[in-house]
Formats: sequence, C-alpha cells, structure tokens
Amino acid sequence: MNEWKEFLIEDLAEFCNAKRVPLSSMQRQQLQGSYPYYGASGIVDYVNDYIFEGSHVLISEDGENLKSRNTPIAFEASGKFWVNNHAHILKAKEPHLTKILIHYFAQLDLTPYLTGAVQPKLNKATLSKIPLYLPSSTAEQKAIASVLSSLDDKIDLLHRQNKTLEAMAETLFRQWFIEEAKEDWEIFQLQDLAKLQIGRTPPRKESHWFSDNTNDMKWVSIKDLGAHGIFVTYSSEYLPISTIDHFNIPIIPEGTVMLSFKMTVGRVGIAIENMVSNEAIAQFQIKKRLTSELLYCFLKQFNFDTLGSTSSIVTAVNTALLKGIEIALPEDDLIQEFTEQVKSYFDKVKANQLQIQTLENLRDTLLPKLMSGEVRVQYQTEEVA
Repeated sequence: MNEWKEFLIEDLAEFCNAKRVPLSSMQRQQLQGSYPYYGASGIVDYVNDYIFEGSHVLISEDGENLKSRNTPIAFEASGKFWVNNHAHILKAKEPHLTKILIHYFAQLDLTPYLTGAVQPKLNKATLSKIPLYLPSSTAEQKAIASVLSSLDDKIDLLHRQNKTLEAMAETLFRQWFIEEAKEDWEIFQLQDLAKLQIGRTPPRKESHWFSDNTNDMKWVSIKDLGAHGIFVTYSSEYLPISTIDHFNIPIIPEGTVMLSFKMTVGRVGIAIENMVSNEAIAQFQIKKRLTSELLYCFLKQFNFDTLGSTSSIVTAVNTALLKGIEIALPEDDLIQEFTEQVKSYFDKVKANQLQIQTLENLRDTLLPKLMSGEVRVQYQTEEVA
C-alpha cells in the first residue's frame, strides 16, 4: 500500500506574486483588449497586454469571499493573462498538481488561516505553510488528478452546451419578436399577463428561522439567480416550512420566471421546483398569453436601465415600474410556435443542469475521500527509464 505524506503548499508550487501588477479602473479603460485581467474571484476585465502565460493556480488573497465562498477562492488561469494584487498566483511544480490544488482549496476550511476581522486576508506566509496530504507516489497523485479532471471536463462540456442552447433561444426571440415584429401587434403591460409577487426575508438576527438542511425549501437570493444557468437549481440558504408559514412568504411554483430588481437588477431565472425568495426577487406567475420560455427571453434582453432607479441609496426598480413594462405580442399561434421551437432547448438545458448538479455532488463527495485516502484509485507504477 502506497504511503501518504504531508506536503506544504510551498512544496507543491512556486509563488509568482512578485510579478503581479494592479491596474486602476481608469488604467484598464485605456488598455482595453482581449487578455483576461484577474482579481480575487476571477476575471475582472480584459486588457491589451499580459504578464503571465501558461497554466497557473490563483487563490484569493483578501476579501469577504474568503469566508462567504460565494464564488470560488481557487481557480485555474491559463493562456496569456494579467493578475492584480488581490490573488496569489502559484505555478504547480508538476502539471497534475494544478487540479489537485484547486480542488483541495475548494473544500478546505480557511478560517484558521485568515487574519483581519473586517477584511479577511490569507497572507503568503500562511498560505505557503498550509499542509496537504497526498500519496508519496506521483503515479497515484496523477490518477487522483485524472479522476477530478474527467468530472470537470464533463461538467464544462455541459455548461458550454447550455450556453449555446440559451444563445439559440435568445437569437430566435430577437428575430421573431424584435426584428420581425409587426406594428399591429397588441401591446400589453406585464401586469396584464402575469401576477407579480415579491419574496420576504425573516429577521436575520433570529437564526432559528433559517436552515442549512437541503431538504427544506430553497430560499433564493440574487447570487443564486442565473448563477448556474436558466433554471435555479441551487440556493445558498434554506427555510423550513414553519418559517414560510409564519411570515407568509409567497411560494414560487415550479416553472415560474424570477427577476432580481434590487441591488443587481436584471438577473433572470426559472424555478426548477417550488421555492421561495428574498425581497430582492420578483416572481411572475403567468395568467395568460405568455409562456415561461417567452417571458424568460423577453426579460433577458430587456434594458432595465430605461426604467431608471427608484432609490438614491442602491440600484432598484419599484414594482409599479415592473408591472408597467410593455410587451408587444402577436397572435397566440405564433407564440405557441415559438414556444414549441425553443422548448426543446430549455428542456435540454434543464436536463444538463440536473446532470451537472449530480456530477458536482459526486465530485464534492468524492474529493475529501480521494484526498484522505479513504477511496483509492487504480494506477500503474511509472517506470524509471
């Protein structure tokens, strides 16, 4: 049986932080281009030059996301790119270690390694000494990385398929309902076609109203809307039925189109099952004429900037303006024809999203077992030439 050994991050990767160069937003505006400009949580912008090339691991250095984990804190950057000073940049000493490092940090509790009460920070000295247990055999390390890569490749393929399918649906909508729209089409307000309801938030200081149990009802916030595709399949928080009943929070039925209208305006999603939301999410329960597919495509292309903001503190659109949004509709037979054409796209996206969820759950369940040696993978011993 191959022995497992404790490695430190500095044993597995070289730090390239000294080469990082932060650019202000004004500087980036003057340097617009095609090379990704990375920050702590991913791509921030695109510029016309690069300072790194090849596959690297980026790990968030600071920011609240180190605790909340709303977005990945470790990810791969490859090709030619630029990095600011909010992400550590590491070059794995062996190619297979890139995948292992990314997934290790995806499941690692960073709390013991963070400093700063207000602005969490993961400094280089601490990061370099974080321990990681791996088999001493490079061949078995590569086998673990191969398993993770296979799952990631399948997930990435499904995501790419979904982006293509959604783009096809939106292109068809623009062609039929914008470019080829007729002047005699009847104009409706959204309130004529759908009932608009708003979610609610229980008192935040009273934690017993909330739940971490995934068997409870999904409670959707802005960050959950559109984060994984057309259909809302995830939520970061849940509410028990007792909370929903106590605060009379409106249920969002399966297939209902949702829209964020506060803070971040214009995120759209469709409920994959019955769920609830906070007060920044509006739900449209269709009464007539519309279909979920048509309403989704309409809201995705709608320019919400034309409504203005009704708050001097945060970006927000009030419900009266949402209800008054106008949409021109043809006869029902054309709506039905459009829906029949795009429904296959939406159905495939839904099936793909559910498969993605299954694969991600498998990967996340398997990962700690692979990293601890509880689950072993078959591998061939590498011959020394």
